[in-house]
Amino acid sequence: MKTEDVKTAIVEESAGVEIEAVPEPQEDWKPRTALGKKVKEGQINDIEDIFKQGLLIQEAEITNNLLPDLEEDLLLIGQAKGKFGGGQRRVFRQTQKKTKEGNKLHFTTYVVVGNKNGYVGGATGTSKETVPSRDKAKRNARLSIIRVRRGCGSWQCGCKEAHSIPFAIEGRCSSARIVLMPAPKGKGLCVEKECAKVLALAGIKDVWSKTYGQTKTKLSLLQALFDALKNLSKVKIHPEDVPKLGIVEGKLKDSEGVVIKVQYTPKPAESHGFKSKGRGGQRKSFGDRKGSFKGRSGPGGRGDSGRGDKPRQNK
Repeated sequence: MKTEDVKTAIVEESAGVEIEAVPEPQEDWKPRTALGKKVKEGQINDIEDIFKQGLLIQEAEITNNLLPDLEEDLLLIGQAKGKFGGGQRRVFRQTQKKTKEGNKLHFTTYVVVGNKNGYVGGATGTSKETVPSRDKAKRNARLSIIRVRRGCGSWQCGCKEAHSIPFAIEGRCSSARIVLMPAPKGKGLCVEKECAKVLALAGIKDVWSKTYGQTKTKLSLLQALFDALKNLSKVKIHPEDVPKLGIVEGKLKDSEGVVIKVQYTPKPAESHGFKSKGRGGQRKSFGDRKGSFKGRSGPGGRGDSGRGDKPRQNK
């Protein structure tokens, strides 16, 4: 969003109060943390260094400097009330607390930020007014930026490009659960609308999904989605599978905009027959296994009358 010199007034119809917009932070940034000072001095120029060292981002300006092409979006987590606009989705979720003095209003917003190239973040902001809650959500979203693992794990595609996810993953929050599955190229984002906005800002173009539980609660569903994206990086992968699935963590393009392509050199042909080895390394067939129907003489075998090896006698 572009900064304006003149303060704009935003009128919230539900509250009936005129609220002035909070001015945007100035360019003169004075860092208060050691990490912020290193970023401003130029010692850290890539956000990958922060993730590799496991450092904590405590200032929103750090994310703005290291990811200048960051985009943001307000998700529809609220619902309008009234006779004519009831049921329609809204950006602000309004809650009330009953007190002796009257009703105390609180507004909650959810902001998601991302560069469509492997980095995404989302968080909520709550305040007694609409504009401060939005500003809080923007700041918290930049502090909660994560690195997303992408790839091509669909058996229908196999293009080895980072347009989807490398494998199926599950995330949960409260009663809401979401399962993300890799999809072939061109399929699109087959997922709930608000979740699709998050995946698009993360750089994921094709995915299938399943949801369980109380998915009408948008906050729980969005938290479950971010839990699934975090779980993508927690799964251990064999080094040989990285080029096969085209796995990329973080950005796919360098600072000059050149696309980083994953090269894969196939190995010589090998036999991929199914081998089932028993004790001693000897191969066993299904008929030689203990308890199988072939050659079984105990109870439960073929032709058994339930009385051991004694044959059935006709009276």
